[in-house]
Amino acid sequence: MTSGKSPLDSARAAPRRAARGRLPARAAWLLLAATLAGTSSGWAAADGGGVVHAATWPAVTPAIRPAPQAEAFVEQLLATLTIEEKIGQLIQADIASITPADLKAYPLGSILAGGNAAPGSDVRSSAQSWLDLTDAFFRASVAAPAHGHPPIPVLFGVDAVHGHARIPGATIFPHNVGLGAAHDAALIEQVGRATAEEVAATGVDWTFAPTVAVVRDVRWGRSYESYSEDPALVAAYARAMVLGLQGHPGTPEFLAPGHTLASVKHFLGDGGTLGGRDQFDNRSDERTLREVHGAGYPSAIEAGALIVMASYNGWHGVKLHAHQPLLTDVLKGRWSFPGFVVGDWNAQEEIPGCTKYSCAAVLNAGLDMYMAPDSWKRLYANLLEQARAGQITSARIDDAVRRVLRVKVLAGLFARGAPKDRADARPAAEIGSAAHRAVARQAVRESLVLLKNNRQLLPLDPRSNILVVGTGADDLGMQSGGWTIDWQGDHNTNADFPGSTSILGGIRDAVAAGGGRVVTHLDTATGDRPAAAIVVYGESPYAEFEGDRETLEFSPAGGADLTLLKQLQAAGIPVVSVFLSGRPLWVNRELNASDAFVAAWLPGSEGAGVADLLFRASPGGAARDFTGRLSFSWPATSMPVRFDARGRVRGALFARGFGLNLASQRTLARLPEDPQVPAPLRAADTLFHTGHVTAPWSVYVADATAEVRLTMQSQPSPEGAVSAQLAQSAVDAVWTGAGSGDFWIGGRAADFRGRADDGTAVVLRYRIEQAPSAPVAIGIRCEAPYGTRPPAAGEVAVPWKNCGTRAGAMLDVTAALRSAPKGVWQTLSIPLACIAASGATLDLVNAPFAVETRGRFAVSFADIRLVRESGAPACPGPAL
Repeated sequence: MTSGKSPLDSARAAPRRAARGRLPARAAWLLLAATLAGTSSGWAAADGGGVVHAATWPAVTPAIRPAPQAEAFVEQLLATLTIEEKIGQLIQADIASITPADLKAYPLGSILAGGNAAPGSDVRSSAQSWLDLTDAFFRASVAAPAHGHPPIPVLFGVDAVHGHARIPGATIFPHNVGLGAAHDAALIEQVGRATAEEVAATGVDWTFAPTVAVVRDVRWGRSYESYSEDPALVAAYARAMVLGLQGHPGTPEFLAPGHTLASVKHFLGDGGTLGGRDQFDNRSDERTLREVHGAGYPSAIEAGALIVMASYNGWHGVKLHAHQPLLTDVLKGRWSFPGFVVGDWNAQEEIPGCTKYSCAAVLNAGLDMYMAPDSWKRLYANLLEQARAGQITSARIDDAVRRVLRVKVLAGLFARGAPKDRADARPAAEIGSAAHRAVARQAVRESLVLLKNNRQLLPLDPRSNILVVGTGADDLGMQSGGWTIDWQGDHNTNADFPGSTSILGGIRDAVAAGGGRVVTHLDTATGDRPAAAIVVYGESPYAEFEGDRETLEFSPAGGADLTLLKQLQAAGIPVVSVFLSGRPLWVNRELNASDAFVAAWLPGSEGAGVADLLFRASPGGAARDFTGRLSFSWPATSMPVRFDARGRVRGALFARGFGLNLASQRTLARLPEDPQVPAPLRAADTLFHTGHVTAPWSVYVADATAEVRLTMQSQPSPEGAVSAQLAQSAVDAVWTGAGSGDFWIGGRAADFRGRADDGTAVVLRYRIEQAPSAPVAIGIRCEAPYGTRPPAAGEVAVPWKNCGTRAGAMLDVTAALRSAPKGVWQTLSIPLACIAASGATLDLVNAPFAVETRGRFAVSFADIRLVRESGAPACPGPAL
């Protein structure tokens, strides 16, 4: 390069050329995104670490080899389909944005009910309502016009990842992190079978499970969806769960009534992203990708898996949804996978050159079905246009459609009839049945890991006076975790779990059977001293990136749980900790304040399984012992354990495989209470610092069409109005002037009312790269109250984006930014009191920092944090 400029310099110059009219704005940002992602020509990563050698991957013999008669039917059907019908088969829409009537005009291949979607928009809908819904979509699909061929039924899919947990009253099994501790593949098959029976009872054909991620950094918010850090255990469980869900290939039970299609996910490397950040890049070498992160797929395919879900994450800068060597050369080529590859929720929007409405690249790379929940209609039109223009070959389209049709034939969709007509449509008999709950209770028992039992405090005497306290003692939502009733699982009460048993409920039953007594508060006035205290506490529910963490320190500030443990310890009351979590966490302080400590993970609906192991057997009862062993290493500090080149673990307090039984006489000595948090991570209330957004917050960009989360080096908004890109120690936000664009840092909603009262401000360290050409506003964003009814026709929507006030939750800071010198780091304070003064409601703030403008503007942010300031607030501009 004779100019002396790097590709990065050229890419960064692209937006400036666009501003001068020399390059279309969208093209400029696509060039920038491609360069920063390390790819400008498809898949080869700039660092050279992302080359795939398919021949080095293990050969796989799929269990499913379609019969000639079935293949002939597929080929005959395929030959009669119009291009409109073919494209329709490659799209999956969400029930929140499609009705059965829409299938008359749009012959889609699949329907899903996403994490917050439900019949009538009521996430607490009954099992019968779900059956009514699936039946309506099926009947609509087969009633749609067919051009001289049999009608093609839709596949209906849900996230039944730990039981059919979207339905009140269903059996909810322990999340995978707990099942991994059981080390019992036969049990996993039973769990899969019970789950399939409940799913099939509501007319659902397909569950988006199992997750076969091999997690190497449990700061990841999806760690509880992983069975283990051990590839061998994950491989064994992948096989068992697929067999349980689908039945054994080659037998009459395979995909027979009472079974459901599995989908193995997320292909590939989702458990090994940088810093454990959800959907970010995996930088492992090919051997690790193949032998560690890919371990679960061959066994699943050999067990009959017919659907694989592509992963959001990248590998060396290339997103998996567009990774042809892995999707096509490895999965479909080397592994001879006969089924279809489905995308994840609008994941196509993260591909350079794509939006959620238009992305031929993923289909060309090997994806077969787009998960396009709210984007399906425009995506359908664009795919038709791209197919007709030759941007997608007819051979690739036919291959994808053939795979989808093959799976539908093998699943019996053409022969089984509508859901209400099926033999397994028995929601009243199957949902939460006694037999299924018995399996779940066994799974709870086998998943519990005893980490400490000094002086052999356990088992307790059920004839005693037992104190049961803690935030999780009587909270079925907390013990079930995310992906329960709705996506995050954080709005549930015990009323949402009919027929289920909280941990407190299970303890009460066990103690009552033994003749003892349970109390739920310590009455010092009576002197009625309990024989022991059981304290149940842990993580609150979360899912996906909202559960990402910076460190593994459970309670940096100590917290009420630790205070309670210490108070009981000081009073001389023996303490049993029952710790609820989706991953191993640093809990040295809590371990020190406990005489016995049980890692209970997220046990689900059958809390009695916990009590089964805490107490001695009642007269005539069966004696039970702890058999659970860690499937993840337990960290010795607040940072995750490390794996060396040979896969050996460094930095563990308890090694994988550790677990005491009641006969163990090991005494755990007092542990160090310094979490050893690295200096860059010690600062409190940061939103962005040291070159990265603070977990669980995320950076988003948006324009008039949609929002996109920053998960790679750079991300433009769908129409190129604004782009975010990570620099070495900052995040750059650049607006092109191509319409209104928003940049914000967001996450789970929090109550900021008290922070406005105590003088808290959002303080940012920023540098102007290009002065704004139009007004700029900085402020906050809010989410609507949970369960808010969507506006009816003719109604004006409540502007929750503006935090409940039409005046807005933004301040006009144009003057301050225009007067700031270019290229010089500055500090700006945005007092929350200034925003509250505009009438904004701050109880549901989900984006504590947001910037919007319509003009050209470029700014770098090195540090954004919440700071408590003294004195009267100085507002940097008027409210909008």
